[in-house]
Amino acid sequence: MSNARVTPLTRRGILAAGGALGLGAVLAACGDDDAKSGGSGSTAAAKSGPWTFKDDRGKTVKLDKVPANIVAFTGVAAALFDYGVSVKGVFGPTKTKDGKADVQAGDMDISKVTILGNQWDQFNVEKYAALAPDVLLSTTFDSAGTLWYVPETSKDKIAKLAPSVAVSVFDRQLTGPLERMYTLAESLGADLKADKVVQAKKKFEAAAARLRKAAKAHPGIKVMAGSASAELFYVSGSNLSVDLEYFKALGVNFVEPSEAAKKATGGWFESLSWENVDKYQADIIMMDDRSSTIQPADIDKATWKKLPAVKAGQVIARSPEPILSYDKCTPLLDNLAEAIENAKKVS
Repeated sequence: MSNARVTPLTRRGILAAGGALGLGAVLAACGDDDAKSGGSGSTAAAKSGPWTFKDDRGKTVKLDKVPANIVAFTGVAAALFDYGVSVKGVFGPTKTKDGKADVQAGDMDISKVTILGNQWDQFNVEKYAALAPDVLLSTTFDSAGTLWYVPETSKDKIAKLAPSVAVSVFDRQLTGPLERMYTLAESLGADLKADKVVQAKKKFEAAAARLRKAAKAHPGIKVMAGSASAELFYVSGSNLSVDLEYFKALGVNFVEPSEAAKKATGGWFESLSWENVDKYQADIIMMDDRSSTIQPADIDKATWKKLPAVKAGQVIARSPEPILSYDKCTPLLDNLAEAIENAKKVS
């Protein structure tokens, strides 16, 4: 897309909008560059024998066998779990302060994986090495192929231990990375003909049709994607995030900050003080559900409580880093469709 670019953001910005910062693309120790391709991939579906996968950085990883010792960003591991593929270790938000599974861990049993880091900039390299990893899997939120949640300070050590694969979630519609994760799972041995997988994809397609229908029937309903911190409220633009790009393509009418307002964050979002949280009028507010953000029930700002959508109870959750399986993305579409179907015009 024309607005593809590297986005230098602050850590808060990353956590607020699902943006990208951190590590440069890591050349897999046994991989090959293919500068001619930035997104299409190839797979080896056999459960035994050599394994090859071309990732969204255009890098091809070649191994003598299908990876068994997989270490993955938590959201990637959660997606693979839905396809029946298990990982040995994870990094990224996995366990909440009360010991429960983080929202990004999906249905994984987090007691059965080694957690190498639970927060930004955490990655225990020694534990990683002890797992004898065959491959590291993550997403990337920029055009440079930066591996999500791999710390800048230890990226070189990590890269030497195993090749890496990145699925891009930058500046494209949700269906793209969903298909890429589907393909990656197949290469790792997933049975894509299993009834659970087949039905999940059908339900996703039905949910997409429902959302398209709802948006068409209610074109005047304005939707705002927000995220809360103690100091600021963030309004996401819809041009870079995979979920918002897709919802917009289905016809959802989003509040869109100007390019000038988003410039400081590389086009991802606009930052507002809580005093100015009413800058945009919206009928539905989708709020960032990640554990690093303040959830709607915990926002005590008077200006927030006065927003028409809040007063009308028209606030729903948004997953800026969706778990990239059809099973987990279907509810995102259904929830937004239902909110639009039932929304009162309050803006």
